[in-house]
Amino acid sequence: MSDRREVARAIDALRRGWPIVVGEGSAALNLLAVETADAGRLARFAPDGRYDLLLSPERAATLRLTNQRPAAVSSAAVRVVQVPWLDFDAATLLADPALDLSSPLKGPFATKPTGADAAGKAALKLARLAGVLPAFFIRNDDGPGDAPMPATADIFDYDAPGRLAIASRARLPVQSHPQHTEIIAFRSNDEATEHVALVIGAPNGKAPLVRLHSECLTGDVFGSLKCDCGPQLDGALHRIAEEGWGILLYLRQEGRGIGLINKLRAYALQDQGFDTVDANLRLGFAIDMRDFGVAARMLDLVGQTRIRLLTNNPAKVTGLAAAGIDVVERVEHRVAPNPHNTGYLDTKRDRTGHML
Repeated sequence: MSDRREVARAIDALRRGWPIVVGEGSAALNLLAVETADAGRLARFAPDGRYDLLLSPERAATLRLTNQRPAAVSSAAVRVVQVPWLDFDAATLLADPALDLSSPLKGPFATKPTGADAAGKAALKLARLAGVLPAFFIRNDDGPGDAPMPATADIFDYDAPGRLAIASRARLPVQSHPQHTEIIAFRSNDEATEHVALVIGAPNGKAPLVRLHSECLTGDVFGSLKCDCGPQLDGALHRIAEEGWGILLYLRQEGRGIGLINKLRAYALQDQGFDTVDANLRLGFAIDMRDFGVAARMLDLVGQTRIRLLTNNPAKVTGLAAAGIDVVERVEHRVAPNPHNTGYLDTKRDRTGHML
């Protein structure tokens, strides 16, 4: 029987450094997140000293483990076999790329099949939902009796866009358009994350101009010059106001979906010379973890499924179209670069297909 509460319990346990069990029967995996563990927690998790390590395929590729047959499936979690030098400190170095350049790994390391591909993928998704690095100590046993035991199907469905609903709405005068502006908040029963739509003007028979803006605390609030998010947000609000009718969707998908803490880790890696794409991959995440189905659901809830999209990112057009939104026009969205973000903009153009 489905019990989505177990997924919530598992997310909380990962953040607190408690073990979880993912999967069912012989394919169940007893897991402890490396980031929130310590040597004492590991000793309690594996009192006999026996454990392996579970990594994301992206992190395994960074560590050059994917040339081994068990790790060659690019979408599957990678299980690193325990060796005498794979203690807590060595596992932390494997999980966290912050010290990749200053602390060469011991090794060699070998991989083997997880024996539970679905459970492995589900565990990696739980790590993203919890905002922790996608790396786990792993054992094939029942785990502690009080450990959360979410079903893999519930994990994969946990943040499904279809569960999003309108929670509240109100009039909100904004600087770019003091009148006829409404803010609408959305949330699901599963997550505390709240997405927002700002509806500017009133329907006039034309497809609204829509902007999908992913939350960026550093750019939107603090005026970071490392990205172009702040100017994009401001420019989009003024562009929609000039049109007289449109919608800005503010999506709580910080750092292309990896969360604020992991985005700041990516910034630290950029300071070491890695671009924004390689930084995400070294952390163990995909290049872009966002789900544009969330935006499609928001548009459907406000009754606007035929839109003009203000974007330079073709993935947004594709993602909305796949979720049933008719994008009748892509409108380019240009902002001036600054000396601090030219490399970032070049990477978006050259490696993620942005039309800048």
